[in-house]
Formats: sequence, structure tokens, C-alpha cells
Amino acid sequence: MKYSYFPGCSLKGTGKAYEKSFLAVCKALNIEINELDNWNCCGATAYMSVDEMKALGLSARNLALAEARGLDLVAPCAACYGILIHTWDDMEKYPQRGDQVKAGLDKAGLKYTGKVKVRHPLDVLCNDVGLDKIKEKVKRPLTGLKLASYYGCRILRPIATFDNPENPRSMDDLMEAIGGTPVEYPLKTKCCSASHTGTLPEVGQQMSGILIREMEKRGADIIVTGCPLCQFNLEVFQEPIRKRFPEIRPIPVVSFTQLIAYAFGLGENECCFKNHTVPVQKVIDEKVKPVAAGAR
Repeated sequence: MKYSYFPGCSLKGTGKAYEKSFLAVCKALNIEINELDNWNCCGATAYMSVDEMKALGLSARNLALAEARGLDLVAPCAACYGILIHTWDDMEKYPQRGDQVKAGLDKAGLKYTGKVKVRHPLDVLCNDVGLDKIKEKVKRPLTGLKLASYYGCRILRPIATFDNPENPRSMDDLMEAIGGTPVEYPLKTKCCSASHTGTLPEVGQQMSGILIREMEKRGADIIVTGCPLCQFNLEVFQEPIRKRFPEIRPIPVVSFTQLIAYAFGLGENECCFKNHTVPVQKVIDEKVKPVAAGAR
């Protein structure tokens, strides 16, 4: 299996643990990942705050680069994935807008016909690799560890079709495949309020606190996500959140690929648990139950 790879800005910065663990998991599964040369910002922020057509142009340039390779484009960041798949869909549904974007690409010597598919790692791992192969690679099953899979508001809405946007299961299924126990809670696709945290902190912290409280009520030991912004927002701001919700204890928030990397037996350089403000390894050591030889 071969894919083009769009890391986006976050995975080269605050989401570096996500990138390193994702690439390590792909290597362990013999998935060939080819980072796009000369990629640019996906345009997600510009879409909301600057200019819609310019944002589509930024996004379409990355799609054109991927199409030139003839490979599906994997985008781990929820915001990047969301704007890339939105651009693909928008240019199909609204030809006049699509023609305007294509004219801009043509001036840059690029062409885009809509052939490239935009994929999220959850989609690739569940549907291309398959859960059985994931299970075969597990060396350190996370038996006894209760995991809250948090999808957030961007991965599955409004375009993605690989999972149920209201009650998704792909991340839960992956966590179960590596031996963990998914916990059910009703807010797994609600917004984490990251966009509010920097501008209206009282609103953002209230929303984030409600999410974390609901996960803890269901017994979650670790929160797992596929969005670097959600991961950062839900973990880094836990101290001010606990001033509003004193009943909340510190809880690690990790990218789902980090736990897969750990279950595969990979080292700290790939799992990146030391990058976190809330200790991850300590929780795993306390909660994971040893599995008898030959049990898996």
C-alpha cells in the first residue's frame, strides 16, 4: 500500500507526536508513505477568517500535487483533512467555483481533475489494512486500559463517509483491536471548543470541562483523539479547567496512533509519551493487566 502524505502545519509543530507515531505505525504495517514535496498550508484557517476562494485555492494546490503522483492523499490532522475533502467535494458540486480554482492552478503550472481521494488514517487503518492485521502486530496488548475515543467535530462532518458521523466506531474498533476497552459516552463528536480557548477562555474551558467530565464518568483512563488541536486543547488547559470542574483528575490525552505504536512494541521515540504534560506511561503501567503467554 502506498499513499501520499500531507502533514500540515500542526504535525510539524505541536502535533509532532502524532506524526512520529503515525509514520512508525505505517512502517510497522509496511505502508509506504510519501510526503508531498513543497506542500503548503491547507487553508483551513483562511477558509473561516480570510477568504473562502483563496482557501480553496490553497487546498486545491495540495490536491493537485497529490494527483500528479497518482496516489490517495492521507491527512492525519482533522482540520487539514476537513478542508481538503471539502475542497474536493466543493469543486465537484459547484463547477463554476471549481473552474475558477483550476484557472488559478493552471497559472502555477498545476492541474487537478478530482481523481485523488482524501483519506484519514482511521479510514486507511480500518478499511485498507484491516483490524485483523492490526491485531496480528500487537505485542503489548492494552488489556484493562479504558479508553475514551474522541473524534471531535471535524473528522466526520460534513463530508466523510467512512464512518457514522453521529455515532462513529472506527477509533473504538482500533483501540479494541490493540487490547484496550473503549468506553461509551454521548459527546464523542461534540466540539472541544479549541477555537474559543484563545479568545473566550471561559466559554472554551467550560465546554472542554464538560467533555472531560463525561469521559471520566464512564471510567476513562486515557482520552484518545485523531485531531492535534483537540489533543492540545484538552490536555494543556486541564489546570484552568479543573478550577471550574474540581472533580476532574489529570487525564492523559494522546493521538490514537501513539497507543497503536505502543501496542506494536515500539519505543519511546515512536510513542512520544514524554511529550505530554500529563504522564501517559504511568497510567499504562498502573492500569494495563499482564496477559498470559499464548493468550493472544
